[in-house]
Amino acid sequence: MADAQRTYQIFPEEQRWTHIALPPVKDLESSITWYEKHTHLKLLARNESDVARGAWLGDPTQTSSPFVLVLAQFLEGKDPFRGAKHTPLGPFAHIGIEVKEKSKVDEIAALAESEGCLALAPHFRPPPVGYVCFVRDPDGNVIEFSYDQGVYEKAKEVWGG
Repeated sequence: MADAQRTYQIFPEEQRWTHIALPPVKDLESSITWYEKHTHLKLLARNESDVARGAWLGDPTQTSSPFVLVLAQFLEGKDPFRGAKHTPLGPFAHIGIEVKEKSKVDEIAALAESEGCLALAPHFRPPPVGYVCFVRDPDGNVIEFSYDQGVYEKAKEVWGG
């Protein structure tokens, strides 16, 4: 039986990992610009309510199983979590993005350093970590860029495909 209260028509076949929401941003437009410049993510949607302005950023190649980054900027005096401390991801808590080539980690780190947002210079860590650098977004959240991390290989080994 169809749910009369639903808004949308397309749903996952079963439970799926769909998004991560960061702590509220100070400037939504600056954050969108930063993520589009420093990552492969692109603006998917903008959302607005009487409480906040928001955005979904994602990978345009992942249409069959989308995973989005949720950004929200609460309007003045409208934070539904007021009184609770909003803290950025870090120093270890982070969003991880794996790249195809080691040189890409170096390029990302060079850009971040030139813009003053490099948190940890590129370096090798023992498996499964690989070659990584950490970059901070405009609100201080840590984004890890990695090469040779092994997530894809492990998923294929364990789950096939």
